[in-house]
Amino acid sequence: MSVQEPTLISFLLHIAGAAALLIWAVRLVRTGVERAFATQLRQSLRRASSNRLIAAGTGTLAAIFLQSSTAVAVLVANFVAKGSLVPAIGLAILLGADLGSAVVSQILLIKQAFLIPLLLLGGVGLFLRGSSSTVRQSGRIMIGLALILLSLDMIRDATAPMVGSTGTRAVMAYLGRDLVSAFAVGALFAWAVHSSVAAVLLFVTLTAQSLLPVEGAAAMVLGANLGGAFIAYVLTLTAPAPARQMIVANLFLRGGGAAIILLIVSQNPDLLHLLGSDPSRQAINLHLAFNLLLALVALGLIHPLSRLSARIFSGAADPEASALTEISALDPNAVDRPRRGLDSTARELLRMGEKIEGMLNAIGPLYVKWDSTAAKAIKEQDQAIKSIHFEVKLYLAQIGRAGLDADLGKRSMELAAISAALEAASDTIARSLLQLAKRLDTEGVAFSEVGRQEINDFMDRVQSNVHLALNVMMNQNPAEARELVEAKEKVRAVEQKLQRNHLGRLRDGLTESIETSSIHQETLRSLKQVNTSFSMVGYPILAKSGDLLSSRLA
Repeated sequence: MSVQEPTLISFLLHIAGAAALLIWAVRLVRTGVERAFATQLRQSLRRASSNRLIAAGTGTLAAIFLQSSTAVAVLVANFVAKGSLVPAIGLAILLGADLGSAVVSQILLIKQAFLIPLLLLGGVGLFLRGSSSTVRQSGRIMIGLALILLSLDMIRDATAPMVGSTGTRAVMAYLGRDLVSAFAVGALFAWAVHSSVAAVLLFVTLTAQSLLPVEGAAAMVLGANLGGAFIAYVLTLTAPAPARQMIVANLFLRGGGAAIILLIVSQNPDLLHLLGSDPSRQAINLHLAFNLLLALVALGLIHPLSRLSARIFSGAADPEASALTEISALDPNAVDRPRRGLDSTARELLRMGEKIEGMLNAIGPLYVKWDSTAAKAIKEQDQAIKSIHFEVKLYLAQIGRAGLDADLGKRSMELAAISAALEAASDTIARSLLQLAKRLDTEGVAFSEVGRQEINDFMDRVQSNVHLALNVMMNQNPAEARELVEAKEKVRAVEQKLQRNHLGRLRDGLTESIETSSIHQETLRSLKQVNTSFSMVGYPILAKSGDLLSSRLA
């Protein structure tokens, strides 16, 4: 017994470390893709509204790039929440994303020894020497892929000595017999690590090492599908009803489908032999076959499923929740404690920014169909922003009455400047963008197809930068602050390009472009102003890190 304990402890330590590296590496790839290609992903997902097959295909590709169907689900939920996508098309994208996640698992199991050093060399080189954020994030993606492959090798090395261990084989054999427990373990593990890809790779690798019986691996892989769908459900609990309808429909489809396949496998385990020649291949192919079958069957039922989910969620709003009033983060008891008072101000500015993000999200649908109720809500929000800005100014003045040292005084001025910039962004949305959307409705005109696409894509770009700015406000990360300021220059260049494209359509005599010329150009300029206001968040951070020269980025 004493001889086996160090072996068991060593096994648990190595397998836990390898699993942790796998989870972190998957997240590293997803983060790199989100930072480098967030705008392109948002644009592709929004354009997927033409039909269900294109939507599913777009979801598949997005999940392959992001290494996560959950990340796609959160993005799509935002689109559905603001009316850019209907829930049925959103559900089609999620079904495709689940399939894409299964494809990713297949790709990452390819074992080539030369890939790890090659990806590390290329990734580190790009990350350290890249001249742009996109290049550096591409390096991050390559490093993440290398670490995924390395973690799988670590799992293989860690489990190799335990193949002959009686205790380990007894536990794994039990999971092979009790498929319900294995299913539950797979679901809980996928939910706990927030990655069905990482969970599936771990289970399949254990099977390849002859530790986990194929029946148990199949049950755990199916459970990971339920756990993966549940992650998106938890992350969107506070989303509007249409977005939750889509997420819940996918949860029932994926979880219910996994339970049905588990029942079939438990009664007919020999069916697994049809999926491959060895146990690990059978387990991973089951994952792919299940998600492919689910997508093919459910795509024909997305509209009835969406209507059923809508009936379930109708009237589901909590009246007590809507009665809750927001509380200002400006703590009157911290006026005599400057550092804490400035922290309270930073929290209040984050709340301010989130309100403005909501206003910007609500503007897009008004360019397609005018809604007086939504317009009134935007105006009321703008008044609330102005009130917050005024209170922030008074609060900072109160903090400064007793005198501040140089560092706190500088931070107070930076917070005041950010507050003014955010108030300007709110004013631009409420006064400029709202009036321009109203003009489209009043004058009975519409953008040309190309012009409308350009406006939507540009708005997606600005929304991505606003979201990044809010993240920077929270984490004060210099790398992300630099990315935010660099994005300002990209937005300026794109705006100029789109203005030239519009003038080209005017020269060609396109009627829709002529009728909406001033609205189109002013919309682009206003969105650029909103982006510029939010980019102000990054400048103080870069000034402290030495990445900002007197006139431009270092």
